[in-house]
Amino acid sequence: MTALSIDDLFARQQAARWRVAATSAQQRRAKLRALLDALMAHRAEAQAALAADFRKAPEEVDLTELYPVIGEIKDALRHLPRWMKPRKVPTPIGLLGSAGTLRYEPRGVVLIISPWNYPIYLTLGPLVSAIAAGNCAILKPSEFTPHTTAFLRKLLTGLFPEEEVALVEGAAEAAQALLALPFDHIFFTGSPAVGKVVMKAASEHLASVTLELGGKSPVLVDADADLRVAARKIAWGKGLNGGQTCVAPDYVLVHGQVHDALVAELKRAFEAFYGADPEARKASPDFARIINPRHHARLAGLLRDSRGLVVFGGEQDAETLYLSPTLLTEADPASPVMQEEIFGPILPILKVPDMDAAVAFVNARPKPLALYVFSGSRRNAESLVARTTAGGGCINDTVLHFVHTGLPTGGVNTSGFGKAHGFYGFETFSNARGTLRQRSRWSAIQLMYPPYTGFVRRLIDLTLKYF
Repeated sequence: MTALSIDDLFARQQAARWRVAATSAQQRRAKLRALLDALMAHRAEAQAALAADFRKAPEEVDLTELYPVIGEIKDALRHLPRWMKPRKVPTPIGLLGSAGTLRYEPRGVVLIISPWNYPIYLTLGPLVSAIAAGNCAILKPSEFTPHTTAFLRKLLTGLFPEEEVALVEGAAEAAQALLALPFDHIFFTGSPAVGKVVMKAASEHLASVTLELGGKSPVLVDADADLRVAARKIAWGKGLNGGQTCVAPDYVLVHGQVHDALVAELKRAFEAFYGADPEARKASPDFARIINPRHHARLAGLLRDSRGLVVFGGEQDAETLYLSPTLLTEADPASPVMQEEIFGPILPILKVPDMDAAVAFVNARPKPLALYVFSGSRRNAESLVARTTAGGGCINDTVLHFVHTGLPTGGVNTSGFGKAHGFYGFETFSNARGTLRQRSRWSAIQLMYPPYTGFVRRLIDLTLKYF
């Protein structure tokens, strides 16, 4: 799409924004139901598209791409009338005679830039929130997943007119042309480096932004954790999408007393999931491939330069973009694999003397997008959460917080900012507008209008002291 046609598309959405903003909860729910029905009807096509782009198993497509979007839609269908309804807020004593109301109004025309790793979920998930909030939206998916982008274009073209929802294809030039436009909000999911570009572009128009970025999401395993259960959950979270998940476990900090036992359990878990030997794992239909040669080469370089010990996996095939699930011990904390977000199936495991050392290790680094804690003690687990910070996370599990529609998801500082999912997504794509209404011609504040006589000053003193 040329810059001229992008400009025309944006202008058409701007012209439609007030009509779309005026839609009722019933009308918005009808749009969401249509999207839900279309996803279910074209489920096999979605599976085929992701198999072509990733060699992803159809079951994994259902669980990690379709189910989260369907969950978002169903949550919005249940709660949208309540979200949209203006609500009264308490009145301070100093403003007696007035009434406050909070209402959520659409932002207008929004831009959703989605990444390649979960191209259906991370495109349509934010779109559900944008539609629920009454916006027009332009979507820019990644050029790295052409089959899935073609699927999304076909799906959306049959559901929505372009002046309400449109999809723009293309590489960096298309994204740059979009970012030059004065959108009312930009929702970006991707790397911190590109997030800075998006934020800088948004600043030219003072557009609000939501940045869902990455980071090194740690796993803390205490000595009293159920190691078999922990290993299976860590291996599952790491193995999803070949490790190409923004909230995947990036590295493990494990109490020294159980380090070797955890490594043994992780080996068993990966073998159970994908095959008992290297050839079986390579042939597994349930393990996705790396997205492209550039990312495969990057991961191979991280493994090569880790200065650690590969205790499981490590097999690579550049021609088929295969990189096996890999466990790495004794990695140098200063090496690239411990400094960069891995975004692949390599899992460094570091031994720590106790959980205080684990907390210190995490807090000495940029704030992660997710943090996972495994402990047999609820009190100890809560303490570890309280002494660290992250965008989100789980206790005694991994990844699942990201599909819980009742929880806000997002990063903090370098891992992003702004929240998504459920009501928090609706709120992100809305302007929370507060309105004060005076019930009568008189209000208490009028007693403190100028001139500031002695009586007025005494009233102000009393107000400051008591109200």
